[in-house]
Amino acid sequence: MLVLDNATKLVTVAEMAALEKRADAAGHAYATMMEIAGRGVAQRILARYPKLGLVTVLVGPGNNGGDGLVCARYLQQAGVATRIYVWKRRTEPEHDYQAHYAQAVALGIPAHHADGDDELGTLHAWLAESDLVVDALLGTGSNRPITGQLAALLTLVRDQQSITAYPVVAVDCVSGLNCDTGAVDAQAVAADLTVTFAYAKQGHYQFPGAEVTGTLHVIDIGIEPHFADTIQTFLLTEDQIRRWLPARPNNSHKGTYGKLMAAVGSMNYPGAAYLSCAAAGRVGSGLLTGAVAQPIWSLVAAQLAEATWLPLPTGTDDAYGVIDQSAAPIVTAALDGYDVLLLGCGLGQNPTTQAFVRQLLGNLPALPGVLIDADGLNCLAKTEQWPTLLPANVVLTPHAAELGRLANVSVTEAVAQRWTIARQKAHEWQAVLLAKGPYTVIAHPEGWLAVLPIATAALATAGTGDVLAGTIAGLLTQGVDPFRAACVGAWLHGTAGLRCAEAMGTTGVLASDLLPHLPHIIQHLRLEK
Repeated sequence: MLVLDNATKLVTVAEMAALEKRADAAGHAYATMMEIAGRGVAQRILARYPKLGLVTVLVGPGNNGGDGLVCARYLQQAGVATRIYVWKRRTEPEHDYQAHYAQAVALGIPAHHADGDDELGTLHAWLAESDLVVDALLGTGSNRPITGQLAALLTLVRDQQSITAYPVVAVDCVSGLNCDTGAVDAQAVAADLTVTFAYAKQGHYQFPGAEVTGTLHVIDIGIEPHFADTIQTFLLTEDQIRRWLPARPNNSHKGTYGKLMAAVGSMNYPGAAYLSCAAAGRVGSGLLTGAVAQPIWSLVAAQLAEATWLPLPTGTDDAYGVIDQSAAPIVTAALDGYDVLLLGCGLGQNPTTQAFVRQLLGNLPALPGVLIDADGLNCLAKTEQWPTLLPANVVLTPHAAELGRLANVSVTEAVAQRWTIARQKAHEWQAVLLAKGPYTVIAHPEGWLAVLPIATAALATAGTGDVLAGTIAGLLTQGVDPFRAACVGAWLHGTAGLRCAEAMGTTGVLASDLLPHLPHIIQHLRLEK
């Protein structure tokens, strides 16, 4: 059973409500949490924008508006001129929860209600004078389309921002963001900063929601951490990855770090063989062997002198340059003494290659780790009852189209429901399933879902998936269990993409540019222990 310590959890709206209810029942009152939340938003605003002149706080109904009122009070007390613009919130004493509205007015904060604002003229004037706008209109539980007066209000905020260029700070989430799915209403105003409470919400890390969230800051509102022990969705962090790195003692040799067999590449995709094998070496695999089609052996061997090679027979005529099914028993016999098999990068999908994949997996010896990527997955998807061929300790690494083929859904559905599909299919197939995309997620058969908080266009180029597959396989070879290997590999790969983007921009990065960054990132992690 997988046990995670100190994981940074991501929650659904229902899970967050349950956590708050449990905290309240344990004596940490809702009123206290709201006070801490609103104060925390004000503190983050003051820290990030220290020279504010005038702030307009947009206050809606419910707890989100209450947080906004508390925020306004603390901003005013800190010397920042603050105004409150109220939409659909009852402010009569009997409806004024904890007298937050009354307290703000008592401090001299000007307040105006949207229902008394003819054609939103007051709001327009206030926005024109504002240095910052706080969005505390709708909370995490809102998922209905924005229409009517609120749509007009948000349109005015957006239009005036195009003139005044004020930053927007969202309380908990941008109004119009579905905090479970990441869907965003067309009327939503993107935030520069979002301050959320206790835990980030799943919608903060799903696109398009991630794009409108801006910088996300999570503040502690006093909920006991152990209340979230049963929540299985979590964010990959540098500290988590550091703890999962394989040891690298000086008293070691190449056998200490395992042996990897990579059945990869074809005449059309020789680079996939090089990239995947090179990545495995760059993350510390002790010995790696490329099992490749005979015609590409000399090409890839010349590029990667450190690997050993197992040239394999290929088909003839239309199947020339792809691994033939007759190679399956050769690879099976050669696997004796190896720890991990990497299968699929650049294999192609010729019928004889499909037969090779089926036969190899159908007669595979027990291994500590197997990773199937790219055309290995595509060949599987064309096979009846393919999940029965999956070995134990397997990692599958599909992109959206491959996930769709495996799960028998459209690419559109695979993108929109990636988190749900990954979790369901990891359990159904009893495999670790890494679903690529911004943000990549890694699902464990027991229900855990790790989210990689990295998205960069530098990785949107051919061959980066081969580097990822080799990176994970190299970690498997060193004895990292499949789920942690997939998490660490995804994080190293994504961070390498960020470093390339920083060094050379997001345009023109080649997959091979990632390779030299991998050992440097690992070294950085080890030095920071």
